[in-house]
Amino acid sequence: MIACSTKRLPQVAPEFAHIKRYWDAIDECVVARVQPGEYYLTTEEELISTVLGSCVSACVRDPIAGVGGLNHFMLPAGEGEGAWSTTTAAGANRYGNYAMEHLINDILNAGGMRKHLEFKVFGGGRMIQGMADVGKRNVSFIRKYLATEGFNILAEDLGSVFSRKVLFSPLSGRVRVKKLRALHSKTVAQRDTEYEHTLTNKPISGDVELF
Repeated sequence: MIACSTKRLPQVAPEFAHIKRYWDAIDECVVARVQPGEYYLTTEEELISTVLGSCVSACVRDPIAGVGGLNHFMLPAGEGEGAWSTTTAAGANRYGNYAMEHLINDILNAGGMRKHLEFKVFGGGRMIQGMADVGKRNVSFIRKYLATEGFNILAEDLGSVFSRKVLFSPLSGRVRVKKLRALHSKTVAQRDTEYEHTLTNKPISGDVELF
């Protein structure tokens, strides 16, 4: 459990007003739920949650400035996608390069410093055998992107054949990951590609890791 001191919903910047937030009685904390193609950052005492199939999330924070966030992207990069130069930010964030740049830049704009940033990355599962391994491409992308930008990965849980539920505390830096092996691969893949499914399957009890 990652307990918080208040049930109050912290104030949120206008660009994050669409993010669903709620009080979680188990963790005793406000939780912001990030869907595919979204990202969220905060300077408040709250948690950020998402569910990953072949998608990848980066949990990024500046522990000194007290600001951090999480993104959720479903495709490695938009190289050669000329149309994306005129699309909405929400559409662009399905691509890893846009999602990483937006999250990092917002953290820096909120007072973070590049040299203090910490990165923990998760996801990239292979959801359906015999199909293009988007998860593997996402894993390759995030590792290459961070190395190219000169960032180190503090912790990771990437690849394999299952989905994950991620819960991130930007202020403490703790990440809790539940392996969702009980999820139907078809449902996860459909959610990833259609960009709209909410997964409600229960994870295997006790199958939790902390990062």
